[in-house]
Amino acid sequence: MPEAFATLSPEQYSLVYNSLSFGIATFAAATLFFWFGRSQVSVDYKTALTITGLVTFIAFYHYFRMFEGFEHAVTLTNGVVEATGKEYNRAYRYVDWLLTVPLLLIELILVMRLTQAETVSRSVSLGLAAALMIVLGYPGEVSGGIDNTRMIWGALSMIPFLYIVYTLYVALGDAIKRQPDNVKGLVVLARNVTVFAWFFYPIVYFAPFVMSGAGSADAFVIIEVGYTIADLVAKAGFGILIYMIAVRKSAASV
Repeated sequence: MPEAFATLSPEQYSLVYNSLSFGIATFAAATLFFWFGRSQVSVDYKTALTITGLVTFIAFYHYFRMFEGFEHAVTLTNGVVEATGKEYNRAYRYVDWLLTVPLLLIELILVMRLTQAETVSRSVSLGLAAALMIVLGYPGEVSGGIDNTRMIWGALSMIPFLYIVYTLYVALGDAIKRQPDNVKGLVVLARNVTVFAWFFYPIVYFAPFVMSGAGSADAFVIIEVGYTIADLVAKAGFGILIYMIAVRKSAASV
C-alpha cells in the first residue's frame, strides 16, 4: 500500500479524499432520515427502518475511520503527495460489509412481510450466505498484486453471491409477485438495485487484474472510489426504497 501512496497524483489524492468525505456525509444524513422516518410508518415496519438506519450508521462509522486512516497514511502539502509510512486499514470495509450486507437482505425480507417461518428461514439463510461471501473475499483483497490468490478467493466468494441472486429472483419470485400492487414495483426495484449494485463490487474487486496490480496508484483509486459508489447505492439508495415501501404499505395498512 505505501508504494501506491507514493505514486498518487494530487488529483487522485483529492478524488479518494472527497469520495470518503462524501460517504461520511451521506451515511450520517441517511441515518438521521431513516430513524426519524420511523414515525411515518406503522409498527409492522419500524424494525425494518431501524435496521435500515443501523446499516447506514455502521457505514458512517467505518467511513469516518477510513477517512482518518487515509489522512494519517498520506498527506498533500503544497501540491506534493507523500506517504507517511502508516498503514491504511482496508479491513474496515470488510468489517463494515460483514455487519451491513446481511442486514441489507434482512431489511428486504422484513418489509415484504412474509410468514413468520419464512421470514426467519430466509433471513438466516441469506444472512449466512452474505457473511460467507464477505469472509471469502477478504483474503484475496488483502493479498495484493494480481496473482492467483485474489482470483481464487474472489471466485469462491461468488458462490454464495450467486446463491443470493438465485434466492432473490427464483425462490422469492412468487412472494414478490404477491406483494400489493402499490408497492410491487418498488419491491422489484429494491431487489434489482441490490443485485446490480452488488455486481459492481466484484467488478471493482477484480479491477487490478486488468491494471498494473493492486499495489498501483490507479488500482488503489479505482478500488476505493468504486467501493464507495457501490456502498452509496447499496445502502443509502436501497434504504430510500425500503422507506418508500414501508410508507406505502403503512398507508394502505398491508
